[in-house]
Amino acid sequence: MGGYQGQRGWNPVGLSAAVAINGGVLALLLLATGTPQRIIENFKPIEATNVPLEPPPPLDEPKPVERTVDTPSSTPPIYVPQPPVPSAGPPMASTDVMPTLPPPTGPVVESGTGTGSGGGGVTVMPPMPVMVDSTIDPRFRADFQPDYPPSERNLGRDGVVTVRVLVGGNGRVAAIEPIRSTSDAFFQATKRRALSKWRFRPATRDGVPVESWREMTVRFTMEDA
Repeated sequence: MGGYQGQRGWNPVGLSAAVAINGGVLALLLLATGTPQRIIENFKPIEATNVPLEPPPPLDEPKPVERTVDTPSSTPPIYVPQPPVPSAGPPMASTDVMPTLPPPTGPVVESGTGTGSGGGGVTVMPPMPVMVDSTIDPRFRADFQPDYPPSERNLGRDGVVTVRVLVGGNGRVAAIEPIRSTSDAFFQATKRRALSKWRFRPATRDGVPVESWREMTVRFTMEDA
């Protein structure tokens, strides 16, 4: 019954409800349209401000590494010989032989620098002796050519003889040795002549005659025979 009356006549209760609903919707619309306007009015632009940044602290530079170089001392090390170690057995004989060095050719001077006894003074070595070789005595030069061996003369052969003779302090030949010879006949003729006729001025040592060895060469030619 009630539903039907609402459709055919005016219902005050339904009208009030419709007005209330429409008023609520209108209020919602006003609220929806007014809020953005207030937000726009209260909006303020953002201002950007440059804030200076502090520079970063400087990096620590690497410190140079100091290198130490050991410099050799100008003073050479002092060598201290160690004492010999005593041996339990008898001493062994050494087979090493020190060579005999010739004496110095000139005077040797040693000067001392000490101030006490025996530390100063000069020691002078005596000079070397003066040696003079033997020479042919010109007074007997014509007697040096040996006689031509008859056997070699008959063959018509020339010859050469080289010998080594020991000249004594008196200038005579004390000994003779063959070095090379064309034949034994040429050497024997040379040996006989040397021991009997050859004369020399002997070698001297500080003016004193001494024995000395020297070489001699003799030539045999058929032209001079």
